[in-house]
Amino acid sequence: MKNFIKRVAAAFCLLVSGLFQHAVAEDGYELWLRYERLDQVPKAAPHSVVAACSDVSPTLDAALSEISRASASMLGQPLKQSGKISRNALVLASGACGTSLPDGALPTVDQVGPEGYVLQSTRINGKPVTLIAAQSDAGVLYGVFDYLRRMSSGDAVADLDVTSRPKTKLRLLNHWDNLDRHVERGYSGQSIWDWHRLPGYVDPRYTDYARANASIGINGTSLTNVNSDATVLTPPYLEKVAAIANVLRPYGIKVYLTARFSAPMELGGLPTADPLDPAVQAWWQAKTDEIYDYVPDFGGFLVKANSEGQPGPQDYGRSHAEGANMLARAVAPHGGVVMWRAFVYSAEEPEDRVKQAYTEFVPLDGQFADNVLVQVKNGPLDFQPREPFHPLFGAMPETPLMIELQITKEYLGFSTHLAYLGTLWEEVLSADTHAEGEGTTVASVVDGEAHDYAYTGMAGVSNIGTDRNWAGSIFDQANWYAFGRLAWNPDASAEDIAREWVKQTFSRKPEIVNEITAIMMKSREAVVDYMTPLGLTHLMGTGHHYGPAPWVDDLGRADWTPYYYHKATRDGIGFDRTENGSDAVDQYAGPIAQEWASLDTVPDNLLLWFHHVPWDYEMRDGSTLWQSLVAHYSRGIATVEEMQAEWASLKGQIDPERFNQVTDYLKIQHEEAQWWRDASIAYWQSINDLPLPEGEAPPPHDLEYYKSLSFPNAPGQGE
Repeated sequence: MKNFIKRVAAAFCLLVSGLFQHAVAEDGYELWLRYERLDQVPKAAPHSVVAACSDVSPTLDAALSEISRASASMLGQPLKQSGKISRNALVLASGACGTSLPDGALPTVDQVGPEGYVLQSTRINGKPVTLIAAQSDAGVLYGVFDYLRRMSSGDAVADLDVTSRPKTKLRLLNHWDNLDRHVERGYSGQSIWDWHRLPGYVDPRYTDYARANASIGINGTSLTNVNSDATVLTPPYLEKVAAIANVLRPYGIKVYLTARFSAPMELGGLPTADPLDPAVQAWWQAKTDEIYDYVPDFGGFLVKANSEGQPGPQDYGRSHAEGANMLARAVAPHGGVVMWRAFVYSAEEPEDRVKQAYTEFVPLDGQFADNVLVQVKNGPLDFQPREPFHPLFGAMPETPLMIELQITKEYLGFSTHLAYLGTLWEEVLSADTHAEGEGTTVASVVDGEAHDYAYTGMAGVSNIGTDRNWAGSIFDQANWYAFGRLAWNPDASAEDIAREWVKQTFSRKPEIVNEITAIMMKSREAVVDYMTPLGLTHLMGTGHHYGPAPWVDDLGRADWTPYYYHKATRDGIGFDRTENGSDAVDQYAGPIAQEWASLDTVPDNLLLWFHHVPWDYEMRDGSTLWQSLVAHYSRGIATVEEMQAEWASLKGQIDPERFNQVTDYLKIQHEEAQWWRDASIAYWQSINDLPLPEGEAPPPHDLEYYKSLSFPNAPGQGE
């Protein structure tokens, strides 16, 4: 009987243990804010937290809540809040709240600006403390997240002397979310904004969204798709917007909306949306005033106009500047801004689509209102795996330009391909535009250093959805994280950011950090290799952008087809953008244009972007173009295989749920990388009739097989 009871008890314990393990299994919801238990309490770890303020605001209360949450997780118990400074206290001091610190205890925070902060190991009343000080409550919140990031990463928190301030003023997520919760180019579930249940039900997830964004310095969010719906500007929806804004406000995040240019006609019944029409101007002023009644700290408007069929000022013979300035006048009394997207291509097919934004916007330099920023994609086409930097960054010194990056991987394998985009963005931000001579990087233009813009900013097209892990995959969380960290400091190192993310997301163990960081750092180049090597671009399936389709050449207009971008014939391949072709290269500053226009100096990775060359063109390494192209496809697959093996070596060191998901996704990535290689090679061979280089395996199917594949329900398509 005793043995029977023991067996039952043991079975019960195993059952409870299994249930407990399932209940606490890692699913990615906590993002990089896991606050994993520390192996040992660090030197100078705080014993209490003091808000040295006469009045604790909602923002400081959010900071205190985060400290409590993090300390409970990392140290085993939450820090005690105290009104009295004791030894090893964590002291929060904001210039906005009337600090109760003794004279001389508060460091000078003038140099950090309204959102920066100081972390300082110091003494107050003779007691050693860690001081987090800022001009504003939001600055203190950012400082708290910095301190907790250091502790969570296992970094030393003794002897701190840190001064940090954001280099850009506006750091926004752009949600391409529709009011029906469909997310255009979204690969992680529905929109998190549950418009139907708002404002009556405010999902607690919104608070965690705000925490995550504040932890990486994001201070704004545009809630709705740039292919906009004027309905969001109506009172019932403004009530819903206000409910979201109320949750985000304590975390320093302002709400922005996309403005449909034709809204005065659709909502106001006006016969026109002409920006120079007084009735249209009055309608927008009244509507803007109404928005601010609902959301007093409303940030302003994001506008897509006269692009992909969207209405805009050109419908009335007006310029982008005239359209933007009308909206800018409406928000100016409230301190708002207008972000006017430079992603334009007209109904008429242009000579070269990548030239159009430059052609339309450069003549308008200096004509935009002071509170207008022109929002420019990182490259002149459309978020491709690799593009040259956008020529506008070297051509509009009188207009604030904010860069638009795509966090969601529309062209880089959706959520199942591991592709760390920090390296892509670092490549663009560090590029030298030569706009003001050598050393004028894209980063220096974006952060205002080059041209002293009053407004500066970075926008990231969100990859966030209702998937439990927020982003569709664990590694896609890293791109959200990297965007925020680069928006704070566009000169930051992508590798440093990757290491930082890995420590907080997976493990502090150096060998694990090194292994995962190495995977991340080579992942984007692998995607370039197996999708668009040597400067090829936009070869994806049309509409959904899933998988290879370089053969498509029969759509309504040429620049919707992959063939338009590679122009492959029996004689050669590539888009001639030199003076002998479209001359798009001339949109860049002299030294850049000269380098890229010459076959002797153009980088291999942009060769076919700027040049049409024969298949037997001799590359720098002595191989032919054809041999090099095939080698890049195969190298991409080999890199994914390396990533698979390196990830597999971590089994048992990463929690099973996340380990298994990444393993499965890497298998998908490998299969689809092989598909990209084989389908592309089959198509190129149908054109050039060349044999495969020695040692290269032929595609397992003929071209017609690859052409027959159809994906009408691929996720993320526009509506």
